[in-house]
Amino acid sequence: MKRLLALDILRGITVAGMIIVNNGYGDTFAPLLHSQWNGCTPCDLVFPFFLFIMGVSCYLSLSKTNFTATKSTVMKIAKRAVLILLVGWAIQWWNLIWKGDWLPFDHLRLLGVLPRIAICYFVVSMIAITVNHKYLKWFVVALLAIYGAILLLGNGYANDETNILVIADRAIFGEAHLYTKAPVDPEGFLSSISAIAHTLIGFLIGRLIKETKDNGDKVQKLFIAGFMLFVTGYLLTYGFEPNKRIWSPSYTLLTTGGATMLLSTLIYIIDIKNGGKQTKWTTFFHVFGVNPLALYVLAEMLEKPIHVLGIGEAYKTCIDVVMPYSYGASLIYALSYMLLIFGVGYVLYRKKIFIKL
Repeated sequence: MKRLLALDILRGITVAGMIIVNNGYGDTFAPLLHSQWNGCTPCDLVFPFFLFIMGVSCYLSLSKTNFTATKSTVMKIAKRAVLILLVGWAIQWWNLIWKGDWLPFDHLRLLGVLPRIAICYFVVSMIAITVNHKYLKWFVVALLAIYGAILLLGNGYANDETNILVIADRAIFGEAHLYTKAPVDPEGFLSSISAIAHTLIGFLIGRLIKETKDNGDKVQKLFIAGFMLFVTGYLLTYGFEPNKRIWSPSYTLLTTGGATMLLSTLIYIIDIKNGGKQTKWTTFFHVFGVNPLALYVLAEMLEKPIHVLGIGEAYKTCIDVVMPYSYGASLIYALSYMLLIFGVGYVLYRKKIFIKL
């Protein structure tokens, strides 16, 4: 199958978005903030879109070996998952080092964005090479049903210590190793059930993409599939409010549906109308799309020294002078930081250096 430029562009849009929403300061526009609890803002779309794309990529990648569970394939999957997990922990350690906390092993956060990516990648990849694919849609249904029951029976929508998600995380990891800004860890252990289902949906969309040869048919089938996912998720909101912090079943279906419809639209615009040719705007996002995890990790690791060394604060002072409107200043800073990372990514892009984690 000819490589779909639209998939790389969607990945790039998502990574650029992740960097922007993570780097505002002070007063920030509401769409760039996560929902306080129930609800879904544009900011709440970036991480689920990334997991969805990872699921699509898992199918396209593993299809090259016909989903055969060989020793080398299993080792490759395990090695990549462990590497992503270790990089996630290294980022946590790095950030604490810049606070003077050199040996934080008794309170290092064990969960987070990269650990969730590692878990979902490993579990979905192992399922993909060991389970007949005709059963995977039922895996998704079962996982979401089981997780929905856990939420209903375990006070899963309580934003306090009585929530079963909080109780499970503290029992498994200990309170010191968890997210400290709220009782419910946004990448907690039990919510990984729904996140795995989320990635599996991306995997199934990857199969649809691979098996549909004509791009026009792809666009139609993807949009219909995305619309059905979105509608199902919307109907589910009557019993399960969309909630990123607990990765609720409706949140999974709404965001995978939205990602599928957006991918369908991008295929139409980029791969059909423009013949898969690069333009200035697609090149911009392609830079992020071909080195996604590497640029995300760079953004996470560069942020702390920039602030500790005073560079970030000096730049904020300059922004505040020319942009006294605090919301605008926050957006300018976040966009500037994203462009800084883009600059590094563009150098790699021009030299055809693609860093795989």
